[in-house]
This record gives sequence, C-alpha cells and structure tokens, in this order.
Amino acid sequence: MATQEPLSSLIAQSNLKYIAVEGCIGAGKTTLCRMLGESLGAQVVLEKFEENPFLKDFYRDPERYAFQTQIFFLLTRYRQQQELLQADLFHQFLITDYIFEKDKIFAYLNLQDDELKLYETLVSSIQHAIVAPDLVIYLQSAVPRLLQNIKRRGRDYEAQISKEYIRDLNEAYNYFFFRYRATPLLIVNGAEMDFVANADQYADLLRAVFRPTRAAVEYYNPLVQEKGRP
Repeated sequence: MATQEPLSSLIAQSNLKYIAVEGCIGAGKTTLCRMLGESLGAQVVLEKFEENPFLKDFYRDPERYAFQTQIFFLLTRYRQQQELLQADLFHQFLITDYIFEKDKIFAYLNLQDDELKLYETLVSSIQHAIVAPDLVIYLQSAVPRLLQNIKRRGRDYEAQISKEYIRDLNEAYNYFFFRYRATPLLIVNGAEMDFVANADQYADLLRAVFRPTRAAVEYYNPLVQEKGRP
C-alpha cells in the first residue's frame, strides 16, 4: 500500500488561502468552519444572521417579510465581504461560512417578481467588488438530516421553519451548486458523515480539501470503515 503524504505537508504546500463553506440551513457549515479554523490557525468569518431584525418575522410570515429580510442580508453580507479585502498578516488562511453569490438562492426562492427586479438592480451595482474564494466546499445533505440538526441546535427563531421550506431551499441549493463554476468546487456528501464525532472522516475530508491537484468540480464521499475492522 502506498504511503500517504502527511496532511501537514499537503497543507503547507497548498495554494489555498481563502476557503468558503456553503450548505443549506442545518448542513453544518458553521461547525465545519470553526473546525477548519482551529486546525489551520485560520481567520474565521461567520455570517451574522442573528443580527437580522426581520428574520424571526420572516419564518413566521415569509411573504410579508421576505424583501426586508433579503435586503438586510444582502447589505450585511456586502459590508462583511468588503472587510475581507483588508489583509490579515496574522493568518495564512481565511475561512467563511458563506459565499456572497448564495444570496441569490434565497432571493429567487422568496421574493415576488417586482421585488426581485429591485433586488437584481441593487446586486448588479455591488457584486463586482466581491473577493472570490480559492475553493468552495458545498455540504450537500438530505432534508431529514437538516431538520434533525436544526431541531438539535434549538434556535428560537428557527422553530417556525417548515419542512416544506427546508425541502424547497435544499433543492434550490442543489440546483445552484450543480451549475456553479465561478470557483473550484468540492461537493461533499454530508448526509452520511459526522466530521464532528468521527476524527478519521474529518482528517480524510481535510485531505480532499488540500489535495495537490484538483478538477473544477469534485465530489467527496465520506471515509467508510469496513465492517469488522477498526
């Protein structure tokens, strides 16, 4: 059996500097970002969703509060992305739990036609000033797993999210990322893995992230131990 190159060596030789983790609500993207941040000594920038004053009302009455919620998120994400332009001399890596383009997933799912026209006008005037990641990790998952994770973390404002909304949002994420070509993309089968509890799966995922050469789009299935073996 060929000897694997040490993970530390793969990381040291990598050209990756900016990694973005994406996924539907409940996919585990923020958790993975924090783990990557700790493993790599990286700067971690997380989306400040809890600062959106319209979010709780949106989950209660989506049609009424969709536009306010969307515009607040858009402008907050834009301001946060502008801060990424400032060089951080103390970290080799930057990890974020979203990409700016994902804003459109929610807009196209939730906004009415007239609202969408105004939204697109605003986006077109600001999207040119966004920094592109070196790699996007898309945590693909299944609706039952997403709902389980949402329930487990117990955020008050998420208590009113319907199964139908998560289903539609998950389908929208899949549609978006199966056509995404703006940056290198690693699609991870997150429905069948537990990178928090399984150290081997997490290490194997790190190897997939920092492999020396990669295609524009790659797929990763978690490391599965054979039955009867440790």
